[in-house]
Amino acid sequence: MNILIVKTSAIGDVTHTLPALLALRKQFPEAQIDWLVEEAAADLITGHPDLNRVLVSRRKGWIDDCKKGSVFKALKEVLAFIRELRAVQYDILIDFQGLLKSGMFIAVCRAKRKIGFGKGMEHAEHSFLFLNEKIPPVDMNLHAVDREKMLLAAIGVEQEGDYRLYIPEDSDKELAALLTEAGIDSNKPLIVINPMTTWPTKHWNSKGFAELADKLIRRGLVVVFTGGSNDRAGVNEIIGQMQERRAGNVVGRTSLKTLAALYKRALVVVSTDTGPMHIAAATGTSVVAIFGPTAPWRTGPYGKQHRVIRLDLPCSPCLKKQCTLGTNACMTEINAEMVVECVETIVKRV
Repeated sequence: MNILIVKTSAIGDVTHTLPALLALRKQFPEAQIDWLVEEAAADLITGHPDLNRVLVSRRKGWIDDCKKGSVFKALKEVLAFIRELRAVQYDILIDFQGLLKSGMFIAVCRAKRKIGFGKGMEHAEHSFLFLNEKIPPVDMNLHAVDREKMLLAAIGVEQEGDYRLYIPEDSDKELAALLTEAGIDSNKPLIVINPMTTWPTKHWNSKGFAELADKLIRRGLVVVFTGGSNDRAGVNEIIGQMQERRAGNVVGRTSLKTLAALYKRALVVVSTDTGPMHIAAATGTSVVAIFGPTAPWRTGPYGKQHRVIRLDLPCSPCLKKQCTLGTNACMTEINAEMVVECVETIVKRV
């Protein structure tokens, strides 16, 4: 039995598909299970013990190469990747992505059964045209993990919801060295703050995060900021507004696996709606998630131990990257004390 999982991006979406991987491995313990993923999220699943092979698409890199004039180089790499993709005849291919960018790869794959949701799924971009087994569409207001559970159930595979996020021993060692280098006392209770997002409307204000970090530090907790390399300026702005000067900063210095190791060690992770929030949830650590324009019942941290802070405004969720009212009130009206209270409730429970 050869199985191909198609979930190419983004980090949060790939994390959501880990329970499906576990379910497929339990159902087909002897199968070859491969995963098609894009570069940005590949580190999350590379080396996973339930996978036989990870096929890494450089889609964005190929587009960038073409824009820079390296069309022949990009075309050569694309053709080589397609040959690699077609090297295995798959018995089952499951499209968990449901977008045109995944559909184009599905079209060239050799698979007896190409399975995914049929016509009617929101934002599907006609990806169902590349499938030969179409599962009836489900409500998009269900959580992403539950939608994937329903997709597997339609083909007779039971999914329980466990992530089994893979964190190798090397990542724990890298984390220990990083915390020491950053002057962070990991023997004390850690609260990790992941403040930045790619949507302007998902941002909480810098002042709010600064006040939150100050309040937590004054309560004797160790605060560490995380983020990608593009987040350095935003986090530096937050730290610059803090009154306390004891916050740790590892922004741009972690791989996805090292980030997961840090989240697993933390008591609580405070995050906006972004990919690392889902990694934190997958480690089993309690998450305090700050939501505004998006719907936590669709893409919130999955699990009962998490807490979502959200204002029940008539305009939310709008699912827009720009606030049509110009106020972004769904985020700006959240205050630091609301977040602190959620964090303290979890800390007392641990």
